[in-house]
Amino acid sequence: MAVFTEVSHDEASALLQSLNLGTLQELRGIQGGIENTNYFATTDQGEYVLTLFERLSFEQLPFYLHLMKHLAARGIPVPDPAANRDGDILHTVCGKPAAVVNRLRGKSQLAPQAAHCAAVGEMLAKMHLAGHDYARRQPNLRGLPWWNETVPLVLPHLDAAQATLLRSELAYQNHIAESAACVALPRGPIHADLFRDNVMFEGEQLTGFFDFYFAGVDTFLFDLAVCLNDWCIDLASGATDLERSAAFLQAYSAVRPLTAAERQLLPAMLRAGALRFWISRLWDFHLPREASLLQPHDPTHFERVLRQRVQQPLHAADLLEPAGVTA
Repeated sequence: MAVFTEVSHDEASALLQSLNLGTLQELRGIQGGIENTNYFATTDQGEYVLTLFERLSFEQLPFYLHLMKHLAARGIPVPDPAANRDGDILHTVCGKPAAVVNRLRGKSQLAPQAAHCAAVGEMLAKMHLAGHDYARRQPNLRGLPWWNETVPLVLPHLDAAQATLLRSELAYQNHIAESAACVALPRGPIHADLFRDNVMFEGEQLTGFFDFYFAGVDTFLFDLAVCLNDWCIDLASGATDLERSAAFLQAYSAVRPLTAAERQLLPAMLRAGALRFWISRLWDFHLPREASLLQPHDPTHFERVLRQRVQQPLHAADLLEPAGVTA
């Protein structure tokens, strides 16, 4: 992720010592990303990541940081925020909110095979179960209310066919959200942004999930849909890869079987996941934040994914045996 705020060696060293993480040996800025300032910090005790939050506030951050702490304590391989002697995991560096977490092993798998997708599905189910008793509550801030607010802002930038698709899909998702089946969907803390670059692997072994800063309480099925729309498609066309999709969903349901409502609404939620990222990419592309340093993602990718999900719905029955369901 990009370096928006310069942190001196002395400033970082003082924070790491206050967290009892050892003596700072090297501080290196991490390039890429658009939301936060990140540094790799090497001490005589280990490897860490220092993050300064450029968008999220001191009031918003406890939900995300304590969620990671909660999951890490339950054995989920996520970054574990370091606490000072008072137990605080949210700190201040250069006048900005900051956190220090352990650096995860491995690297992103950007060309996943079925085995990688199965590993992500299994760990996502374990994460959902581990987070179910997390006490803090915050909605998915990029959920349906945000879609309804943002679509009118991006519509003027679209051609007629795109605008028609966007309006009709938003109306469809509002209708689905009011249905009894949707109300019945299991909910809890979700990652909401678990793309290929937010998971670490060593070979086929999953070593961690990270970047929880779009997390919120929403349906577990939405989290599944976001993953299926990235891990289990052909990136060039947006078309479904059935082998990877089946590996993912079967591994997930072996840990947390899908309910009848989840099986019913999988096609609709896949459309919802594509719509969410089409809207956000349109917003980033046409209405960029002032002083944004990096090129936003191409919005047409998720337009293609959405059209595929509308034209060729993917049903749970295509991927799961009938036994992989609960009431």
